Amino acid sequence: MARTLTVVFGNGKEFEFTLVEADVAGIGEDAAWRWFDREYAELDCQASSPVGKVLVIDKILNVARFSGERRFAGDAAWAQEYARHAGRLLDRDKVRVDVGNASIGF
Repeated sequence: MARTLTVVFGNGKEFEFTLVEADVAGIGEDAAWRWFDREYAELDCQASSPVGKVLVIDKILNVARFSGERRFAGDAAWAQEYARHAGRLLDRDKVRVDVGNASIGF
């Protein structure tokens, strides 16, 4: 069964990814965490929690936000990796990452 992950930016621009089981099967949960940890650090993302605890949803949102629409549009390979790793961590059939509203819906 295919999964759909959609990343939406505030201007209405959407990037939709269809993931089949093979796209996420080869990624372990630890590997997905490490991918987001690395991207989060490289982008110098800021923790949205006042106590400094960063949840998986915070990392997924902030990596999308700090990467920006241009990276999703201009680097298809990176965008697909983002979708694969987010899909593995969230493990839902339909996910909507709404960057403009800082929310993730299922």
